[in-house]
Amino acid sequence: MKTDKTENKKITPRSEDFSQWYLDVIQAAGLAEHAPVKGCMIIKPNGYAIWENIQANLDAEFKKKGVRNAYFPLLIPEKFLRKEAQHVKGFAPEVAVVTHAGGKKLEEPYVIRPTSETIINDSFAKWIQSHRDLPLLINQWCNVVRWELRPRLFLRTTEFLWQEGHTAHATEAEADDFANQMLEVYKNFVQDILAIPVYAGLKTESEKFAGADKTYTIEAMTQDGKALQMATSHNLGQNFAKAFDIQYMDENNSPQYVWQTSWGLSTRTIGGMIMVHSDDTGLILPPRIAPLKVIIIPIWKNDAEKDSVIGQAGKLAEGIKEANISVKVDETDGRPGEKYFNWERQGVPLRIELGPKEISDSSAVLVRRDTGAKETVKTDSLIKALAAALDSIQSNLLERARLYFDSNTIDADNMADLKKAIGSGNFARMKRDLLDEKEIKEISATVRCVLADGNVIVAKAY
Repeated sequence: MKTDKTENKKITPRSEDFSQWYLDVIQAAGLAEHAPVKGCMIIKPNGYAIWENIQANLDAEFKKKGVRNAYFPLLIPEKFLRKEAQHVKGFAPEVAVVTHAGGKKLEEPYVIRPTSETIINDSFAKWIQSHRDLPLLINQWCNVVRWELRPRLFLRTTEFLWQEGHTAHATEAEADDFANQMLEVYKNFVQDILAIPVYAGLKTESEKFAGADKTYTIEAMTQDGKALQMATSHNLGQNFAKAFDIQYMDENNSPQYVWQTSWGLSTRTIGGMIMVHSDDTGLILPPRIAPLKVIIIPIWKNDAEKDSVIGQAGKLAEGIKEANISVKVDETDGRPGEKYFNWERQGVPLRIELGPKEISDSSAVLVRRDTGAKETVKTDSLIKALAAALDSIQSNLLERARLYFDSNTIDADNMADLKKAIGSGNFARMKRDLLDEKEIKEISATVRCVLADGNVIVAKAY
């Protein structure tokens, strides 16, 4: 049988080459690979299953806010982008344009969506007539294309998957409040489900989204001390409303422009999760996002033992499934050690080792992916032990990431201290009025966000 060439690929140690380590983990775990189209990626089933769990978790939270899903075309009339000057200026270098189709040149070029503010607002202008139509809360799950010169799997690709929310409100205060509500949704998801601590705050004027009045962000810290923007939420003000003439009649029957937001999270979060949690063995997945939470490895020496052990493993798996915990039995031939290694590289949070000895003792051995710790438990208390271990792994991953996050954020009282902190591979935190943005760009760093207390977070970033 033909096997995947990446299956037995050696993983480069993080200390040797962090960038190569990251790519090796993705390949060894079977998450994604480069596509024939330059800058694009193929998301393999292991990787897409993670994205499906991200979708399921976030979609449920969006619906709690009253957001409804819709879908808008991939192709956008080029003239739409020109309606909002800052927006088109910000996206111009990344835009792909379709000029020919059906064997001839098009009368009007179409842009392959880099984001959907323009085409969605063209519809909003038709859908919104009265104050009774507000707030209008729409989200779509889709792909976008932004031409990428330096692609990296999950982090930066020409085509990627995401969700983009777009809303319209009657007042500026309502729009800003909703933008902040959605940032909080992202923050809670990333921390509670992906086990990644983040800084949440406001982007500076030079770093905000093209066409927005304000951009709010959450920023994670990877194991090499760099920042990764995990999600953003934008207060668009009335910029697109005026460009697309989106007005409503208020209670006094007077026309008013709406106030708007947009917000998004992409497959980049998978890359962030890899770089925050994984190790030199391979992928580590927080249990709450892991598609497969438990792998059972039957251990046998001969055919008679094989049938008995696999049969018992199947019975255990059925009980685990009934407890709503995803589980798989590895019935393939091969040495147990090879199987352990394979599933560790794929990041499965818990492994159950089951052999004749365990069966005779009505027990099973649990092995944690995060620490490697082993525990022997009785099978009649297995479900309870699994649930407790999964909760413990989730908590430990967040605690471990937070310890690194906190210990690698350095308070700086002046620009010299800030540069020293950045040069040492840390985040720097300092008062905004002490900051010189031009100076930090000279050391290839940026202001990641302005915190609620007025301090800024500065770091090198992906």
